[in-house]
Amino acid sequence: MNNIDALERGFHADTWRMFRIISEFVDGFEVMSEVGPAVTVFGSARTPESDPMYTRAVEIGHKICDQKLAVITGGGPGIMEAANRGAHESGGVSVGLNIALPLEQAPNPYQTHELNFRYFFVRKVMFVKYACGIVLFPGGFGTMDEFFETLTLVQTEKIRRIPIVCFGTDFWSGLIDWMKQTMLERFETISPEDLDLFHLTDDVDDAVRHVMSSYDRDEWIEKHKAGLPTDLTTDHRRFQ
Repeated sequence: MNNIDALERGFHADTWRMFRIISEFVDGFEVMSEVGPAVTVFGSARTPESDPMYTRAVEIGHKICDQKLAVITGGGPGIMEAANRGAHESGGVSVGLNIALPLEQAPNPYQTHELNFRYFFVRKVMFVKYACGIVLFPGGFGTMDEFFETLTLVQTEKIRRIPIVCFGTDFWSGLIDWMKQTMLERFETISPEDLDLFHLTDDVDDAVRHVMSSYDRDEWIEKHKAGLPTDLTTDHRRFQ
């Protein structure tokens, strides 16, 4: 096979990949648009049921649904399972946005709405687009990715400011201290007000209160009834 043949085969594969990407967006939008306002909960897949953080995540799931909000997670085990479990046990809407991985992620059994994604970037749109708040439990690279991506979207005003909660001072304090001492004070790569974009807590009720502090359910419902975008973009015309 010569170089021209290889290029043509690569172009053909990319064309079909584009259609797979579009289909994931379409499926995600269709399902998530009917879910209603939600809170996305991130955290480690490795957190065992015996861990106190698992218990706190179950409580968060319960209390979010008590506020008539849905819970969105990545659909896997650990913290994701715990938040879905709390939502499911409370009779609420429990969404799992699962991802296909080389080491297969088994979907947890506490999902009322289950979506499966091949592409991380499509999945990440669904995490944020339908969220009126974000709660981040201790986690790994994926949790860090979602934390900083959400901060970037808010900081750059690509989305309207939404409540972002970092749950667990033992886990988050070192990172936040580094952000303040290194990013802010030493290198001046962020502004002082950027550190106000998230809220640190160890208390479940405080986390839920912070999420609810800027959520207007009536506004969301009216937009939904009128067929207007219910995501939190700062200017919907950019996406029409």
